[in-house]
Amino acid sequence: MSDKPLWIPDEERRNGSRLSAFLECVAARHGRRFDGYRDLHAWSVENMADFWSAVWDFAGIIGDKGSGPVLVEEERMWQARFFPEARLNFAENLLCHEGEAPALIFRNEAGRERILSRNALRVQVARLQQALKDMGVRKGDRVAGIVPNMPEAVIAMLATASLGAVWSSCSPDFGPRGILDRFGQIEPKVLLACDGYHYNGKVFDVVSKVAEVMDNLPTVERLIVIDHLGQAEAAAARLPRAITWTEALAKGSGDEPWFEPVSFDHPLYILFSSGTTGVPKCIVHRTGGILLKHHCELSLQGDIRAGDRLFYFTTCGWMMWNWLVSGLAVGATLLLYDGSPFHPGPETLFRYAEDHGMTHFGTSAKYIDALRKSGLRPGEAFDLSALRTLFSTGSPLAPENFDFVYEAVKDDLHLASISGGTDICGCFVAGNPFEPVWRGEIQGPVLGMAVDVFDDEGRPLPPGRLGELVCTRPFPSMPLRFWNDPEGGRYRAAYFERFPGIWHHGDFAEWTVHGGMVIHGRSDATLNPGGVRIGTAEIYAQVEQMPEVLEALAIGQKTPDNDERIVLFVRLAEGVELTEALQQEIRRRIRTGASPRHVPAVIVAVPDIPRTRSGKIVEIAVRDVVHGRPVKNVEALANPEALEYFRDRPELRFG
Repeated sequence: MSDKPLWIPDEERRNGSRLSAFLECVAARHGRRFDGYRDLHAWSVENMADFWSAVWDFAGIIGDKGSGPVLVEEERMWQARFFPEARLNFAENLLCHEGEAPALIFRNEAGRERILSRNALRVQVARLQQALKDMGVRKGDRVAGIVPNMPEAVIAMLATASLGAVWSSCSPDFGPRGILDRFGQIEPKVLLACDGYHYNGKVFDVVSKVAEVMDNLPTVERLIVIDHLGQAEAAAARLPRAITWTEALAKGSGDEPWFEPVSFDHPLYILFSSGTTGVPKCIVHRTGGILLKHHCELSLQGDIRAGDRLFYFTTCGWMMWNWLVSGLAVGATLLLYDGSPFHPGPETLFRYAEDHGMTHFGTSAKYIDALRKSGLRPGEAFDLSALRTLFSTGSPLAPENFDFVYEAVKDDLHLASISGGTDICGCFVAGNPFEPVWRGEIQGPVLGMAVDVFDDEGRPLPPGRLGELVCTRPFPSMPLRFWNDPEGGRYRAAYFERFPGIWHHGDFAEWTVHGGMVIHGRSDATLNPGGVRIGTAEIYAQVEQMPEVLEALAIGQKTPDNDERIVLFVRLAEGVELTEALQQEIRRRIRTGASPRHVPAVIVAVPDIPRTRSGKIVEIAVRDVVHGRPVKNVEALANPEALEYFRDRPELRFG
């Protein structure tokens, strides 16, 4: 535990933040004084109706709140409803900032760059909206995209939402089976797909993949082909029921979109679970819930203001894309990037940051770790004077990577480690501009989120004790339902059965003495040697500090006496061999940095480690392979071939 913080916001930073302005508004409205962030948070979960009503007003949400109650709490948490009489439109709220200032700046790894103003964005949304309407898209219909993180993806989502239709997307690097496992469940009426994409210096054609998808998606009445490689016309000629993006926009008329009012709980997005343990769950998110939750997280927690330049390294298959796009609602310019973050080298994203005055840089914890090991010191190589905040999510951020950010990126940066999930399309815990950043810790719970850590019997745990991450009160971005789950049984089983009536998220976590939180990984991937639960993140935090180890993955392997032993797989740096001396050093690091209980019984070197398309390593899939069980949805992995490195390893045999 560090004895002093890595960063403390100065008075100017605190007082000039959007959170400070919000606190003053709430204090004036309710005639009370707040003693800092923790006092405000306590009030926000004790007075949820007042809090979310204040967020609506402070954000300037366009719509009608209704005259009835803000929150109707039923006997069961999942039945709670916020703003049951409200009417609004998501796209209208994201397009509320007009003018010639940039709305979207796009760059791909091949060097192509485009800038779209706020007014130009409205025009393109209006024209695609009309085209979708002419194709028969109506309120509640699904529109799906196989799209890179590029302006057309944002335009398509906004045009879909403007009609009250439902948007869903995935990355073009998904295989046909992975796409069909997702979109086949939701039966889209219109599909958008790019003609190909760039990644790591290579060009990938997706036409044959899209053709296979179209052959197996009979509900798709029209395919719109987006020109990314300059081959859209040729691709459209080869695909059924297809027209190009240019042709679709040409069919539209008028330069101003119109907006279909919908209820607060009207479906906006369908997002998908990773699918590594079965067919992906189709998670339906509410229009108003997403809008309010993202306003809270972007504006209040992240201090993103009108005119800021917001970047998140993401694909359209990860919820961080949806989170990023909501930055339009607070008046930010979105910096979109498609391609490898390390092509042609580790400097790629920081050159982008310098070129466009990036104020908020979002990425994964794995990227930060890889950046540290690359040897690049971005703060010395680039002008990052505009950069105020760095967001990290996707997996726990190791303590040494906190150090790296402050030493090699910027020493006056707000490093906001955040954690939540696709399930809520937002965060349970995150940063805030009022409090210090402590090494290895997420700063604390998000406003309006009654977060806690429970033991197995459902009792709150004190700081330093590991347990299950829960949320004990309702919040607006709870999923509306799962698609094709009419009675809600699968939805309730997923979140509310472990601790009856309380949201159980499935993360292994602990409070810190500073009121922060440490996430130790997914609780279904925790280790249990000798009956003691251990988080895998504690092992990774020690091993991945070593320059010899690029990446690690730990599982529990069942032993013949029905106990469990820890097996650690490591991907080593080029030219490094897993000698007995290196194994001893790995064990020593883990023993002294974590505990003797964390020391692996077996260490195995592998050339690659499987991960999801958002970069998360998949302990459960590896555990299944090691135990001879089938992996239920290999298509969900970015590199499924890596699973073969874990099959029938002689090092893992007993006797």
